[in-house]
Amino acid sequence: MTQPLLGIDKCNERTTSRLSVVSNPPRLVIALLAGALDSLLLLFTFVLANEIIKTTTIRADDWRMLVAFTGMFLAASFYAKNYSVSALISGYASVVRLLNAWLAALALVLLLFFTIKDSATLSRGLFFTTATIGPIVLSIGRVGFVRFIRNVLHISLLRQLLIIDDQPVAEPEGWTVIPAADYELRPDAHNPLILHNFSGMVAPFDRVVVSCRAERRRAWALYLQAVACNGELIMPELDGIITRKPTSIAPWPTLQASIGPLDLPGRISKRIFDLAITAPLIVALSPVLLILAIAVRIDSPGPILFRQQRMGRHNRLFNVYKFRSMYHEKTDYSGSLSSSRSDDRVTRVGRVIRATSLDELPQLFNVIQGDMSLVGPRPHALGSRAGDSLFWEIDLRYWLRHAIKPGITGLAQVRGYRGATVLREDLSNRLGADLEYLDGWSMIRDLQILLRTVKVVIHKNAF
Repeated sequence: MTQPLLGIDKCNERTTSRLSVVSNPPRLVIALLAGALDSLLLLFTFVLANEIIKTTTIRADDWRMLVAFTGMFLAASFYAKNYSVSALISGYASVVRLLNAWLAALALVLLLFFTIKDSATLSRGLFFTTATIGPIVLSIGRVGFVRFIRNVLHISLLRQLLIIDDQPVAEPEGWTVIPAADYELRPDAHNPLILHNFSGMVAPFDRVVVSCRAERRRAWALYLQAVACNGELIMPELDGIITRKPTSIAPWPTLQASIGPLDLPGRISKRIFDLAITAPLIVALSPVLLILAIAVRIDSPGPILFRQQRMGRHNRLFNVYKFRSMYHEKTDYSGSLSSSRSDDRVTRVGRVIRATSLDELPQLFNVIQGDMSLVGPRPHALGSRAGDSLFWEIDLRYWLRHAIKPGITGLAQVRGYRGATVLREDLSNRLGADLEYLDGWSMIRDLQILLRTVKVVIHKNAF
């Protein structure tokens, strides 16, 4: 197997050493502090509201309202991205998202107490006074917090990378700058190992901007989209055409080339969904897993599990697990030779577990590890071919399907696109379904695909 280029490895090492300057601020700690400050300000608001309406004592029911309100507000703030980097570096963005979370929390608290038929015990004066002055207190506190972090502590939470590829530009202060020529960094859509290394290099950054000549923009755009980063291309010809704020954090006009399909709340929701189903499923299927492991072991000599490097999220390689279904000495680790219905490499037990998709069960542990999801584009081996061509040689959009974690099942599989890729159209059909899934992702769709998977576990193309 081809090894990563020396220049890319050097780029990763040197970037990591320079990254320490950018990544010193503990952003998770800052976000937690912002949440703690909001909680304290809510308590202050509650006490202040009580003083305004001249209530002598705060009842137990009122304290319950405060606890519920705080919980609802923090949850709504998370989904409103009130603790994201973009909010914590801008007082204006913080206030807008804070107000959205506040309105959502008000509605949720009223719905909660109405549902449990406890609203009659609430102090309406205390509730509406808190609801009125709360946004003011929280907004003042958040703006002060943002300015304290930025102007007093001089902490820069935004990590930004500038890649200069034969097109010098003014280098803004506070950015990590990578001259592409010095690190032999060139976008090569036909080398998955270079793409794997590039993905790891840009992973720590919130924003990646590339300055390159016009003829290289298409290649860089594909690379940025393939790793699903917040990527932009510098477009000097747009200077004076597009409107930019005078306080822009970059001194040049850019064009957005890529952005990941799932935001943080979406990724967390999908992860919780995966773990909530996978962990109990592993426990329930443990007898089946044990029986299959024994059967594979008895049927032919060799390891029980088959491990193979495949492309995962952001085009980074990982080891996928399957029950071994081929004779150990005939195993194709590159994946360049698809199995056929009369393949003599497949063992007796292998034919059964491949036909019933039971060989895929160890991938539940890939889900637990975080390398895979229950639903997503199926991961492929680097040597996989459709006809005589590698997958990415047929359509360079193939790299875009790795914007999210690969799945045990996916939209392509439930539509019947599985098995050997004999023709180029076999890959095109799967790729079309994978890209459609990325464009229309939702938790409801994941659940629908899981339910439909039950119908295609046994499939005519599974051999």
